[in-house]
Amino acid sequence: MNIIKLNAIESTNLYLKKLAVEKELESYTVVCANYQSAGRGQMDANWHSEIGKNLIFSLLIKFDAFEIERQFYLSMAVSLGLLVAIRNHISTQIFVKWPNDILADKEKLAGILIENIVSGNAIKQTVIGIGLNVNQEQFPSTIGKVTSLKKITGNSFDTEPLLESIVISIQKFVGYIERNEFQILKDLYLKSLYKFENPAMFEDDKGLIFLGKIVDVCEDGKLEVALEDEKTRKFNLKEIKFAGR
Repeated sequence: MNIIKLNAIESTNLYLKKLAVEKELESYTVVCANYQSAGRGQMDANWHSEIGKNLIFSLLIKFDAFEIERQFYLSMAVSLGLLVAIRNHISTQIFVKWPNDILADKEKLAGILIENIVSGNAIKQTVIGIGLNVNQEQFPSTIGKVTSLKKITGNSFDTEPLLESIVISIQKFVGYIERNEFQILKDLYLKSLYKFENPAMFEDDKGLIFLGKIVDVCEDGKLEVALEDEKTRKFNLKEIKFAGR
C-alpha cells in the first residue's frame, strides 16, 4: 500500500488523477490530505472538513478488464468496504444510503466520489475519493444531518490505522468484482442498504412526495422503487431523494 501524505491541497482526486497520468502508479495508491479546499461529493456537493480532524483521501484502483456497463458494482464494493471497516470501530447501526453514502442514526458519516478512467468499453482504472468524519464535532447547520466517529463514540481516533483498515477492506470487496462474483456483491449491498424493502417517503425531481419501497438496485445503478399502486419505477441519482433529507 503506497500512501502519499499531503498537508493541504485543492482536491485529492484531482491530484491523484494528474499523478496517474504523469507516472506509473501501483494499484491501491492512496493520496491523503489534512485539508482540501475544493472537495466534492455526489452531484458536485461541497465536502466540509476541519483541518486535520477527518479522513480525506483518494484511492487508485486498476483493472485488467472491467466492463463499463457494470460500473455500479464498483460503487457497491467501495461502500461495503468502507461500511465494514467502520463497523469494526463503532456499535451504532450503520447503513449504505443509495448510492454510496454511509449513514449512522440517519446522519451522514461518510461520502464517496468515484471517477473512472475508461478505454473503449472497459474501466482501466478508477480514482475513489472518500471523506469520513472522524474527530470533528461541530458542523455547519447548512450541510444537513451530519455526524462523526467521535460524536458517536465520544472517543478520538488515530486516523492512520483507520485509513489502512479501510483500504484493506475495500480491496477485499473489490475482489468480488475481480472474481466475477457480482451477485454475491449485490446481495451484500442490498442487505446493508438503508430502507431496503421498508416503506419510506420519497421526493422526486419535480417536488412530488410519495410513499414507496426500495425493492432493487439495477446493474446500471438506478434505484427501483415499488409504489402504492404496486407499480415500480426506476430512478437515476438526481431524480429521487428521501423526503426531508
